[in-house]
Amino acid sequence: MPRFSVIVPCHRVQAYLPECLDSVLGQSYRDVEVIAVDDRSPDDCGAILDEYAARDARVRVLHLPENVGLGRARNAGLAHARGDYLLFLDGDDTLTPGALRAVADRLAETGDPDVLVYDYARTYWWGGTRRNALAGVLAQAGPDTFTAAGYPRILDLLMVVWNKVYRREFVAAEGFEFPPGYYEDTPWTFPVLLSARRIAALDRICLHYRQRRQGSILSTTSRRHFDVHEQYERVFAFLDARPRLAHWRPYLHRKMGEHCLDILAKPDRLPPADRAEFFRRTAELSARLKPRGARVDGEVAVPAGTWTGYRLRRQAARAGRGAARLAKAARQAVAGRARTGWAALSARRSPDPHLVVYSASAHRGLLGDPAAVYHAARRIAPHLRGVWVVRDAETAALLPPDVEHVLAGSRRCAQVMARAAFLVNDVDWPATLAKRPGSVYIHTHQGTPLKFLGADLRDKPGARLGVDVPRLLRRADRWDHSLVASRHSELVYERAYPCRFASARTGSPRNDVLVNGGAGDFRRRHGIPDDHTVVLYAPTRRDYRRGGHVDRIDVARFAADLGEGHTLVVRLHPSLAAGPARGMGLTELARRGVVLDATDEPHLPDVLLAADALVTDYSSVMFDYANLDRPIALLADDWPAFRASRGAYVDITAEPPGHVARSYPELARLFASGRWRDEESARLRAAFRSRYCEFEDGRAAERVVRTLLLGEPMPAGPVRLPGRPTAGREAPAPA
Repeated sequence: MPRFSVIVPCHRVQAYLPECLDSVLGQSYRDVEVIAVDDRSPDDCGAILDEYAARDARVRVLHLPENVGLGRARNAGLAHARGDYLLFLDGDDTLTPGALRAVADRLAETGDPDVLVYDYARTYWWGGTRRNALAGVLAQAGPDTFTAAGYPRILDLLMVVWNKVYRREFVAAEGFEFPPGYYEDTPWTFPVLLSARRIAALDRICLHYRQRRQGSILSTTSRRHFDVHEQYERVFAFLDARPRLAHWRPYLHRKMGEHCLDILAKPDRLPPADRAEFFRRTAELSARLKPRGARVDGEVAVPAGTWTGYRLRRQAARAGRGAARLAKAARQAVAGRARTGWAALSARRSPDPHLVVYSASAHRGLLGDPAAVYHAARRIAPHLRGVWVVRDAETAALLPPDVEHVLAGSRRCAQVMARAAFLVNDVDWPATLAKRPGSVYIHTHQGTPLKFLGADLRDKPGARLGVDVPRLLRRADRWDHSLVASRHSELVYERAYPCRFASARTGSPRNDVLVNGGAGDFRRRHGIPDDHTVVLYAPTRRDYRRGGHVDRIDVARFAADLGEGHTLVVRLHPSLAAGPARGMGLTELARRGVVLDATDEPHLPDVLLAADALVTDYSSVMFDYANLDRPIALLADDWPAFRASRGAYVDITAEPPGHVARSYPELARLFASGRWRDEESARLRAAFRSRYCEFEDGRAAERVVRTLLLGEPMPAGPVRLPGRPTAGREAPAPA
């Protein structure tokens, strides 16, 4: 008896069916049967299914004598299922890699619940991917099982069949089956979730829900959308037969009204001539099924009126929203003029020589190089007043209480920036900032450049997508000083940003703590045993893939291959932190303790200090980590594609910071053999540090404060230039 029965109904999906089947049969978890149902498809679906069945004994094919529709085709497959759990997969959708293993592990962890709900992402025909907007419902469900009554938010998710697995014995005992017609998921999903005594959640994207440009059933204009009324009749009939569920009637009545009005609002669902009839039937159904004494208000109270009244109210609502947008735009324009006027009044005065305004990572708080300079300034030059620009009140609340700040875009922000003698940032200030004469802009960057930047992106259309290079250069025209950690960085920035700034050979202030051997508390905060070897995996984004995320390795497998006594820490590129990348398994693996997700750690040096080794591909984090003189391994399995799409200033595989693996098996062998920390690794690392950490001596922040903010010479002192006997020797002063 297999663990999973995957039921795949097929009708007119020949172009997508092989990808669908491959996504199931190619799973690392193989205890599965596929029951593929050819719903009398007029294309080659049947032949494709037979070909797969001939190649893989796990595939069984049912050829229906007539077309019965999606719901009844699922029922046909359900009758032949033998697995412990049922999973329904439409023929144009796909499972994500590792999905069945994650589901199986979660089922075992929760003791085989009746239903397990997992996450999904919409994949669009033009290449985009967007995670379910309500993914937080799963994340907040907790590790234990629950009921719909105990966690009613589970019913806020899309009421579909394919984002869940169902215990087959539970389905059989309750007699659940699919009705004919459109919206057949509705009278299945609501009864299933309301009846389940144990529900579990899995915060992982297990399915890609294909958004076809044309051909989707629900986006077809047809009277078949009237079926939704009959489907809700079935839901309420289910409640009538089970008095213990009667308290759900008001909730489902509201859901029904929202669903029907949503169909009515979509322009591609109903023929124009039938829209009034659909409204009338919705109103009749709503009145007939309304629970006695239930309160019906808001949008779902609309069907109580007439079709003409509904249309007028919608037109009035649209007009009101338009007027509100215009009023908001007018208020913003007035506020902008007020801020500009306030700044202009401040600009008539001389810059305050003691005022320094800081920002980092698009106003996200005390981070990176600007934070290191700020702390050094408070220690060396307490007479300097430092003010931080932060993006919102939530960010401001996270600042230490003694840190002065202003909110970005506020009148106070405009005033402070107009008066400041110094501006320090690691990304460009917005275009609205007019740099006044006498002020000094210190640009710190966000790392040593490997990938093409600025003007060098002109011949890389994929990497340049959404980047306005001329505007980028106009903003760089405001720089006075560009901080660099090596002559490599100096040459790259002067080529990528052909502007009038001066390169300052200061080193990277944020790396002082790495060069000086500072102590972080990352291990203690996350409960990592003292005797564990911590391996940090930090992949970067790909410009040849829309969205930037590509899974290069199976991190769960890597953690297992590292073995006992190791902790695998994963830190994604910041641009991927809010996308679907973590939902593809990282979040769930971190919850189970398989890996530690450090993507949201605000202070990168804390993470680097905790790591005994770094595994990366082409992330600039390698240049920072090299200051620790600890082993680095490069996974460069797609280097030609990466270099062709984004461009690189050096061949990092020819000048690596450590051993280079061209595949995951090579990487695993590197760690299994111990070669990751051998003499050759140390030799490569020393050459890399000498080349790319040239000006990193642990005094970068002090150097910025003394030479750029105070205008005084840097006092002599012991320095540690990588790879050189430099005791008592000073690094080059800023240009």
